[in-house]
Amino acid sequence: MQKIRSGTLAALLLGSIFTPALSHAAPADSAAIRDAALKDDVAFAFAEGLTTEVGPRPAGTPQEARARDWAVAKLKALGFSNVRAEAYTMPVWVRGHDEARILFPFPQNLVLAALGNSGSTTDEGIEGEVVYFPTIADLEAAPAARVKGKIAFVSHGMEATQDGSSYGYFGAARRQGPSIASKKGAIAILIRSIGTDHHRVPHTGVQMWADGVTPIPAAALTVPDAEQLARVIARGQPVKVHLTLTSKMLKDQPSGNVIAEIPGSDPAAGVVVAACHLDSWDQGTGAIDDATGCGIAAASALQVAKAGQPRRTIRVLMAGAEEVGGDGARAYFKAHGTEKHALAIESDFGADRVWRVDFKLPQGHEALVRRIAAALAPLGVGASGQEAGGGADIAPLVKAGAPVIDLQQDGTRYFDLHHTPDDTLDKVDPVQLQQNVAAWALTLEAIANATESMGVN
Repeated sequence: MQKIRSGTLAALLLGSIFTPALSHAAPADSAAIRDAALKDDVAFAFAEGLTTEVGPRPAGTPQEARARDWAVAKLKALGFSNVRAEAYTMPVWVRGHDEARILFPFPQNLVLAALGNSGSTTDEGIEGEVVYFPTIADLEAAPAARVKGKIAFVSHGMEATQDGSSYGYFGAARRQGPSIASKKGAIAILIRSIGTDHHRVPHTGVQMWADGVTPIPAAALTVPDAEQLARVIARGQPVKVHLTLTSKMLKDQPSGNVIAEIPGSDPAAGVVVAACHLDSWDQGTGAIDDATGCGIAAASALQVAKAGQPRRTIRVLMAGAEEVGGDGARAYFKAHGTEKHALAIESDFGADRVWRVDFKLPQGHEALVRRIAAALAPLGVGASGQEAGGGADIAPLVKAGAPVIDLQQDGTRYFDLHHTPDDTLDKVDPVQLQQNVAAWALTLEAIANATESMGVN
């Protein structure tokens, strides 16, 4: 399948959408769909119910299983068809006890959380001298002799961005830092939380050990505690820390995806996948990551159904085990990858307003791009020239060539809350959530009813 290059798409958008003489009017029913969606109460009710009646939903745990049961019952009650859970198994990391204390020179406690897949200390913990690296690049460049037998501590300077682009760069401290430290002989690693808040709450998250690397205890300090530890180190005396991070790995634990559909009138036209993930980290209740995403996907599909049966089936995919590496996405592709997917779209960046739309559609679909952009414009959503890339829950589909649209949410405050105890329902703005539902409903309706040929088998 040929894809529109970002430069070509930018020229298309700037030349055709934003030039009044060449503007294409939105479909006649777009205003009605938009206005109805802006009054939606399904998305918030879904997030409220999931976070209240289930709470935290770590992948592969009994809590995630309860979330699947809850979601199946809820989606059936909402009127979806073909609602089911599709099971698979996976290894599961289970958090134990997380504790740290500076022993010397200025005794005090530190607040932290073990990273996913962290190695475990004994119940008594370990003690070691801390060696400080301002960035992950500094750790990578350090000779092994400087790190061996010590506790590595990596800081950074992550700042908030609207599009979340800082996460890719600064997140390397979490994703690769533990393996780098282990290879150099560290007995443990502490990182500054990959977050933009200054609350005393740690940001957890998964990291994967590189091939052949021995797991070591790995944890994220809260931003204030990381800054405190850096100040202690700056006093110039050796710093000794006691660290207790107990955890365990379990094999072949049950997980699964939840699927629900709005059946289309033309099965041969393909399936539109509206994805989110059902699992969450254990510290908060997973409201913005990603209960609201699942609420948006379900509510917007129902808004399309209210306007009449779509041509294409809309399939809501509530993936399991996204937080620990995308097991649910791979399981979905294994089960459904040979089906014709007309579009893949995902909500997994909080619940604040959609501000931009990115496209990656087949060549020759410029008119469809214009129709969607015109429908979204009244919501304050601008079309960009950047190519859509999708997210973890649809990554295998996108890699296989499925068309994708990204409705980009405002992520300015997302990393204040991401993977922390602060990811709770009170952080959700219901009005911004309704704007998400409206943007999604308009996009799903346009693709589900498009006369253009879409997707690959």
